[in-house]
Amino acid sequence: MSCCSGIAVPITAGAGDKSARAEEIRLASRDLGDGLRQTILTLPDVHCAACIAAVERALRKISGVELARVNLSSRRVTINWRGNDDESPDFAAELAKIGYASHLASIEEDGQDPVLSSLLKALAVAGFSAMNIMILSVSVWSGADPATRHAFHLISAALALPAIVYSGRVFYRSAWEALRHGRTNMDVPISVGVLLAFALSVYDTLHNAAYAYFDASTSLLFVLLAGRTLDHLMRGRARSAVGALERLAPRGANVIRADGAIDYVPLSEIKPGMHLLVAAGERVPVDGVVVKGASELDCSLVSGESAWKRAEPGIALQAGVMNVGNPLTLLATVSADGSFLAEMTRMMEAAESGRSTYRRIADRAASLYAPVVHGVALLSMFGWFYGTGDLHKSVTIAIAVLIITCPCALGLAVPMVQVVAARRLFERGIMARDGSAFERLNDIDTVLFDKTGTLTLGEMRLVNAGDVQPRLLSLAAAMARVSRHPASAAIALAGAGRHTAPVEFDSLEEVHGCGIEGRAGDAVYRLGRPSWASNATQVDLGTASATVLSKDDETMAVFAFEESVRPGARELVQTLRSAGVSVRILSGDRSAAVSSIAGQLEIEAFSAELLPDEKVEAIRALAAKGRKVLMIGDGLNDAPALAAAHVSIAPSSATDVGRSASDFVFLGQSLLAVRDIILTAARADVLIRQNFAMAIAYNVVSVPFAIAGLVTPLAAALAMSLSSIVVVGNALRLGAKVKKGPRTFGATKPATVKI
Repeated sequence: MSCCSGIAVPITAGAGDKSARAEEIRLASRDLGDGLRQTILTLPDVHCAACIAAVERALRKISGVELARVNLSSRRVTINWRGNDDESPDFAAELAKIGYASHLASIEEDGQDPVLSSLLKALAVAGFSAMNIMILSVSVWSGADPATRHAFHLISAALALPAIVYSGRVFYRSAWEALRHGRTNMDVPISVGVLLAFALSVYDTLHNAAYAYFDASTSLLFVLLAGRTLDHLMRGRARSAVGALERLAPRGANVIRADGAIDYVPLSEIKPGMHLLVAAGERVPVDGVVVKGASELDCSLVSGESAWKRAEPGIALQAGVMNVGNPLTLLATVSADGSFLAEMTRMMEAAESGRSTYRRIADRAASLYAPVVHGVALLSMFGWFYGTGDLHKSVTIAIAVLIITCPCALGLAVPMVQVVAARRLFERGIMARDGSAFERLNDIDTVLFDKTGTLTLGEMRLVNAGDVQPRLLSLAAAMARVSRHPASAAIALAGAGRHTAPVEFDSLEEVHGCGIEGRAGDAVYRLGRPSWASNATQVDLGTASATVLSKDDETMAVFAFEESVRPGARELVQTLRSAGVSVRILSGDRSAAVSSIAGQLEIEAFSAELLPDEKVEAIRALAAKGRKVLMIGDGLNDAPALAAAHVSIAPSSATDVGRSASDFVFLGQSLLAVRDIILTAARADVLIRQNFAMAIAYNVVSVPFAIAGLVTPLAAALAMSLSSIVVVGNALRLGAKVKKGPRTFGATKPATVKI
């Protein structure tokens, strides 16, 4: 079972399994055209940069493979390869040779995380054993009589055995797989130290020795598992973006057959040329063209624009658009895997990767850690045996060296600070989804804003209510109450409290895409688009949107609207600009609307009417110039850009996919939450650096004492635990109130910003 969001579908094995695997790979792969195919596999055992390098290197050696890219957050690998119908590469066999199991990935979800469940169970067992053994050890080290001491040692052995066997499996499996394939990793010395300490303790207990070190081995397991569990929790928060995007697409669609019958078929069976029925309230399942019907579309998830759009025969629609009006008949132009939603899923998967510099530093340290520690422990053992001839003492010193150099402080240095930082932000109404984003946020030198729903609240505000006669405003409000359109909601709000309408309507009807039509006797009243409501061919209100109230095609009143700027937007933009950070708007909305907001916020650079892939290209172009981009957006059209940016933030009003693709989500309306995130990230970066320094200093100071034979295995375990406690305590300082003051805003910027 995979630890990622999707269900892992194992590739079958057995007699004649090569052809079976090839058959499954062909069926599960996607045709990219020109003979190129794409296969996505789940890799449950990938957990570090070394794993990524090993997997990608092995796959690229296979004939026909043009690209192999591992996504660490989702633990998937995307492989682009060329082949024919008779032969497909055996990816599973090649990955198995280097010790990695692989499965075909499915978008269906089971809602479970088996890796987290396994870690929590192992942590509970190790914690129970360590706690009780430490209690017994107090009596032993306090001078218990020989009979009591021996009894306590036997009880400790019985308590330690479940932890050693069950909890230690997390490290044993990893260490064995690495050794079996000629590699090493951080789990090798951990496993050796734990097993040697337990074995020597059993030997000493059976020979009625004064001391045993069951407490050392179980405490070591508990602290290491605590660090690994925290790290897994933070990584798990970044794995749901693609799954949320996949869930946005409907599971199937109503297909209209040639005889007029309607069948509901799975999304995967929809082919170009099929006629689909999209009812009111349903999302468009695949890209297509309207062939029958007229309706209104909510395109906010795709374009980011709050105003509804008209759908009529000949209009092309994208998957994910919501039909809010009448039923539509759609001609599918692509299959499900070629739709707009599927393309955005692929963009997000390509953009997501392991991006933490600290993570890479820890991985590099791990690659050096194992051989160095093994060498030092062996030299210590041989040196002491050569000098004293005492094998028992020599092994004890070697165990102490292995335990005291345990990298648990290094392992906790990053995730512990990230967890505390996430908690501090949570108390301020901000959710942190990816712990590594705290680090990346300190590098930003460019901030890109979406407009609708980000710089604005996505709501329309009537700006000329005072210029409209109260009688006409009351009349318009009475008509607007029958519609959910944003402009109607603004008019109804402005006319709230005016209970008497000057006209008694015989009927009120909303004409989708145009406005509201009311009849009172022979008179026809309209509230809506100027071109539909009256004889006026154009209403010039600058950059504002306009709605006209008319009677029998004669204009009675004109209503002008602007979008409400989100609280804190001006202050945040000014703060960023004063820090020397480049600020720009990327929006899918109309140029006039974007220009208006840019003018209000004094943002000189902006781009309008952008498609999702154009936003991604803009971010990639900036990245190619060495810029570190912070993207702040909320719509479905922003999701690929949020994933592609160096770091990303979204408001809680964002779509599910937008929230899932972002690194941070703030729950309030004010954009000043972004300032809190930046300040917390800067503080977290300082504490992480301090933790690294303390972890290194601990090893520099403690290792010589262990080699000199001045540290027992128990003392080594206590020292190791103390180093972890110091690191945790330092991380908890982040929870204290931070004094506001000058703060460097971006690694490449010499300017400072006062927050």
